[in-house]
Amino acid sequence: MPDTRAAILHVDLDAFYASVEQRAEPSLRGRPVIVGGLGPRGVVAAASYEARRFGVHSATPMARARRACPDGVFLAPRFDAYREASAQVMAILREVTPLVEAISLDEAFLDTRGAARRLGTGPEIAAALRTQIRAETDLTASVGVGTTKLIAKLASDLAKPDGMLVVEPGTETAFLEPLEVTRLWGVGPATRRRLERLGVRTVGDLATIPCDALQRALGRASGAQLYALARNQDDRPVVASRAAKSIGHEETFATDVADRARLETHVDQFAARVATRLREVGVVARTIVLKVRYGDFRTITRSRTVPDPTDLADELASVGRELLRGVDLRAGVRLLGLSAQQLVASADTQPQLPLDAPPGPDREARGDLERAVDDVRRRFGDDAVRRAPVARP
Repeated sequence: MPDTRAAILHVDLDAFYASVEQRAEPSLRGRPVIVGGLGPRGVVAAASYEARRFGVHSATPMARARRACPDGVFLAPRFDAYREASAQVMAILREVTPLVEAISLDEAFLDTRGAARRLGTGPEIAAALRTQIRAETDLTASVGVGTTKLIAKLASDLAKPDGMLVVEPGTETAFLEPLEVTRLWGVGPATRRRLERLGVRTVGDLATIPCDALQRALGRASGAQLYALARNQDDRPVVASRAAKSIGHEETFATDVADRARLETHVDQFAARVATRLREVGVVARTIVLKVRYGDFRTITRSRTVPDPTDLADELASVGRELLRGVDLRAGVRLLGLSAQQLVASADTQPQLPLDAPPGPDREARGDLERAVDDVRRRFGDDAVRRAPVARP
């Protein structure tokens, strides 16, 4: 028989980036804190609950956020601090069970069925985790508990902020029916409009529509998925090893940039950040991708697969600059990004020494140097060591 206990947890840290900033600077507690790009084209990455009362939420244009909340505290993101705080929380979760599926820095699923004999029921474990997270990290977490990932995620959303909601086995239909259909995965603005034409506004409404009718309206895959979710037919397991598909960094500029030397400098800086993250995760990249968005929002990408997978900043930067040389910059660049893709574990690769390798420090020495720089940056911040400008032909 299938295990139908309420033992799937979704842990979601509340207003995570803003909460980390309030933890670092206690004078910010109780104040509207808004984290994101500070330029005129920036967007909000996170807003404290004090800021949300002014209508400021994630993805709000920063200019609008400043108008809505003129007395807010506006901060640029500090991703190293957020990764460190996330690692603290994930370590606490893995003390409960190895079945922890991190979805992002601030949320994760847990399957606690294997921990029941040692630690108690899903709701008991959830309550203990909330207490431990607050005590050890000074952060708050909302937790949903249910029989499936779908139920646990919806429950944690409804428990926010700083709450816990348990959906007991057998009550899932009553829990789902009154919810707005936009709470389900895959229901964005376009799908919502199509569903409204079918008279669907709630999950209960959705559950009355035959599968074939949904497939005609939404497409075979989307229709079948929503038909299943409306009935809590969600058999996805909690998967502990969620490998990253790509690691990247991108920035939106305050004004369009057409100066190639300036953009190459940004490529160098992005490469350093990406390389550090690759080494932290223990992976190397086979493919480097450059992303360019023009002022009219037209976006292009250029990519190259390298013969030897790499986690070295100078190699990522070299490929990034070569890709940039093939891009027309006359219209001006609004956004620039560099990402590493086709990631494989560092331990699974054996780099080959090219016969025409250029003179200079070998790869192993350069790797040692970059890892030493990583240590300095972890201790003293990202700006403690920066790449010097490189003279180019």
